[in-house]
Amino acid sequence: MTIPKTKAVRPADRAALLEASRNLKMARSAHAYVRGNTRQFYEWLQAQAPESLPAGPAIWICGDCHLGNLGPIANMNGGVEIQIRDLDQTVIGNPAHDLIRLGLSLAMAARGSDLPGVTTAVMLEQLMDGYCAGLSGEQGEPDAPLPSPVHLVMKDALRRSWKHLARDRFDAVVPSVPIGKRFWKLAPDEKDAIARLFEKKSVSRLATLIGSRADDAPVTVLDAAYWMKGCSSLGLLRYAVVLGVGAPDSDDLQYCLVDIKEAVPAAAPAYPKSRMPDDHAMRVVEGARHLSPHLGDRMLASDLLGKPVFLRELLPQDLKLEIERLTRAEATEVAAFLGGVVGKAHARQMDAGTARAWGAELRKGRSKTLDAPGWLWNSVVDLVASHESGYLHHCRRYALREAA
Repeated sequence: MTIPKTKAVRPADRAALLEASRNLKMARSAHAYVRGNTRQFYEWLQAQAPESLPAGPAIWICGDCHLGNLGPIANMNGGVEIQIRDLDQTVIGNPAHDLIRLGLSLAMAARGSDLPGVTTAVMLEQLMDGYCAGLSGEQGEPDAPLPSPVHLVMKDALRRSWKHLARDRFDAVVPSVPIGKRFWKLAPDEKDAIARLFEKKSVSRLATLIGSRADDAPVTVLDAAYWMKGCSSLGLLRYAVVLGVGAPDSDDLQYCLVDIKEAVPAAAPAYPKSRMPDDHAMRVVEGARHLSPHLGDRMLASDLLGKPVFLRELLPQDLKLEIERLTRAEATEVAAFLGGVVGKAHARQMDAGTARAWGAELRKGRSKTLDAPGWLWNSVVDLVASHESGYLHHCRRYALREAA
């Protein structure tokens, strides 16, 4: 099914269109397939013998820690850091799962860049070294140069304003959402529900958290649409809402874009008896606050149309790492750096003794030929093989069908 570029999409047609879009997106490359097919990773985890992986401390983990889920994130006062940017699957679980998932993503990026297998081995070594450094608070110097692919996206993030965000999302700088291929018209009940949602002070204050905006500034819904975005929103509520912050006719009026996303049960495995919020939107927000405070501190859990949703303002500086090609040097530098980002996110939830003990556990099992634990190497090799096979089958089923 082809997504119309101009014709309005009926709510009844959304599920089929979203599925077609996801399947085509996943067929573009093996790395895209890995990003979009998280369930295969979780099924693999469930099939592993409990003793085959180290049992790390019970902390909030990303649960879906791949390259595209990390990137520059701005805080409420304008500071920008590389942090985890997608927490839909966050649970209190085993931090080793984030390392395996990131290792798989890095390995598939290396394969997509036609790098030799030995580079993947070195990348996993660097991933572990970077993670342990982040875990111990020793991740590089504050002014150390970033890996080139990370530096480029950070440089882009720091120069961006509302105009850049609006042009990226809407192909224009006007404060309205263009109905078309990416944004679909709301049903009347959706439009009314979104209007009522932002009438709540607890929700509208999300737009005034940014340091440059007055806490008592009026907030007005200017436009909204259903957002056809990503691979994880299939059949779920997902909306883009443009707000005006300030007096409508004032020179100080600011615009902001809020992303509303339905929260569903996590497929990522959690530790038994973990104390997490029963409300899935609150779970996502709580995990974000622990793992990525730049993001979590400006998120909000609510409900819409009887379903749990979480909201966040998309700031111009919020970007994902889009790494399509890597050189051998870049691959190892990126692996070490991102390992440090995840290590830091995990470490902020541990006391010093727990972090030291977990770091010591991770250093076990290294051989004379591989300076990374055998469980990580074996896990990534197994997953690469299964995802390569799954990708080819996926292409045969979906890409050929669309081309016919």
